[in-house]
Amino acid sequence: MLRLLQNFRYLVTLCLLLTGFNVHASADRVELINGSVIIGTFHDADNGKIVIDTDFAGRLTIEKTSILSMDVSSPVTLQMKDGTVFEATNLVVDNQTLALHDKADANYALDQLLRINPEPWELGNAYRHTGLASSAFSLQRGNTVLDELDYRVDTRWRSLIDRFTLNLEGEVREANRQRNAENWMITGKYDRFQAGAYYWGISASAEENRFTDLDLRTAFGAYLGRRFLVGTPFELEVETGLSQVSEDFGSDVDRNYLGLTWSVRSESQYFGSASRVYIDHQGVKNLAERNNLILNTTVGLAFPLLGQIQGAMEVVLDYNSGAVEGTEALDQTYRFRLGYSW
Repeated sequence: MLRLLQNFRYLVTLCLLLTGFNVHASADRVELINGSVIIGTFHDADNGKIVIDTDFAGRLTIEKTSILSMDVSSPVTLQMKDGTVFEATNLVVDNQTLALHDKADANYALDQLLRINPEPWELGNAYRHTGLASSAFSLQRGNTVLDELDYRVDTRWRSLIDRFTLNLEGEVREANRQRNAENWMITGKYDRFQAGAYYWGISASAEENRFTDLDLRTAFGAYLGRRFLVGTPFELEVETGLSQVSEDFGSDVDRNYLGLTWSVRSESQYFGSASRVYIDHQGVKNLAERNNLILNTTVGLAFPLLGQIQGAMEVVLDYNSGAVEGTEALDQTYRFRLGYSW
């Protein structure tokens, strides 16, 4: 009986050793130029970074330029900068050079690797759909009774060659049971990417603001855009073009004019990959009237709260030099938003 127990113990020990060996053997290994070695499970690679899950530090993001060698034992799909796509059962990087056991004649430097396990849209087969729906709600009771609701939906479909964008935002506010703000704006855009960082696009928008006497403002136009600092923590897009603008007022004279348009959008992960600092600015200049200028600027800081729920602090400035007499040219809003991203 004692001998049987001893044999059983040896068998359990052998199984544990074999299990541990298999886990270690199947683990992915990354060696950095500074000599550090990271053992974990490969997760993803894109934008010049390698992402690996570890037991000791969770998910780590490593700059590709910091990697000396890498051994990924799980099957992967490799997308190179020249457009070539490989299916590999094992990926080895030695001295910053790719070594593919399945393709001995394929030699690539590590910096020629664009992505590992690309999504279908990154291969030109589909669109990537992203978006954010958020709102800000304020209640005040006492000497002043205030109810305010701000809402916004931003959604985008992007492929390798083009992009569709749809934005909807609005505001409803009541003070002392009297409504003093009610406005909305919807904008649709289509962008077509060109060689390099340039793109062209068309846009259409509609806007209503009852308490500034604006029954409806519509605009339709075309523009040329350029992307700057793509793939860095400071991405920037600048657009300029022309739009035909139509403004219908309740009491003032209606306007129809050709406007010079521009926009500046910037996002930064300066405070870490989980947060986002953003600036969104649009302008329209009436080419027929010198003093008719519309500016809309939003500056904000977004940060994660729980899962895909995020918060944001914003400052919104709306300026209209051609505002109807009796209304303010500059409208300032400070808000905290809650939103769901996808």
